[in-house]
Amino acid sequence: MAQDGHSDLPNVAHEHVHFPAGDKLAASATHKPRILLLYGSLRERSYSRFLTMEAARLLEHLGAETKIYDPHGLPLPDGAPETHPKVQELRELAAWSEGQVWCSPERHGAMSGVMKAQIDWIPLSTGAVRPTQGKTLAVMQVSGGSQSFNAVNQMRVLGRWMRMITIPNQSSVAKAFAEFDEAGRMKPSSYYDRVVDVMEELVKFTLLTRERSDYLVDRYSERKESAEALSRRVNQRSI
Repeated sequence: MAQDGHSDLPNVAHEHVHFPAGDKLAASATHKPRILLLYGSLRERSYSRFLTMEAARLLEHLGAETKIYDPHGLPLPDGAPETHPKVQELRELAAWSEGQVWCSPERHGAMSGVMKAQIDWIPLSTGAVRPTQGKTLAVMQVSGGSQSFNAVNQMRVLGRWMRMITIPNQSSVAKAFAEFDEAGRMKPSSYYDRVVDVMEELVKFTLLTRERSDYLVDRYSERKESAEALSRRVNQRSI
C-alpha cells in the first residue's frame, strides 16, 4: 500500500473510484415491479405470444405489474421515423419498465426478425438516459422441433450489449405445438415448471436491483470521462 493511502495503481484516477457500499443495496418495496413483455411472432396462433401471456399471468400472480407489447404494425428499423406511433409506444414502455421478458420463436437457428426489430428500435441512449441500462431481463424461446438454445443465447448477448441484468435462468420450450391447448394455455409439464422458475427469479432480481440499478451499473470509466468533459468545457469558457 502506498503511503498516500492508494495502492500501487498509478494509472487509476483514484478520485473517481467508488468502493462498494452495502447501505446503497438495501431493498425496499415502494410499488409493484414493472415488467414489459415482448414476443417475436405475428402468427394468429403464435406460441411465443402464448408463452408470453402465460409468463404475464405468472408475473401478475407474483405481484408484478405487466404490459405486453403488440408488434403488429411496427416498421422495420430505419424504415420509418422515430416518431412512428408504434415506435413511440415501444420506447415509452421500455422506459416505463424495470424489467423485461423477451420471448422469440427460433427460426433458421436464430431469433425471429420480429423479435430483433423490436430490440433494435429500443435505443441504447436517449440524450443522457440509457432506457435499458440496469433493467432486469428474462429470455425465453419456443421451438417447432427438439429443444434448442440458439435464440435465448442470442438474446443474452443483446441484453448484455444493452447493459441489462439478464437473470441466470431461462426457458426453452421444444415442440411448442404440443405444449399448448386449443385456448392457448400452456399444459402442465416440466417446461411449464421452468417458466414458473424463470418468472420467480425475474421478480426477485427486479426487487433487488430496480431502485439501485443506477448504482450497480455506475462505471469508473464513465465517471472519469464525464469529469474530463466537464473540465474541458470549463477551460473552454475561461479562454
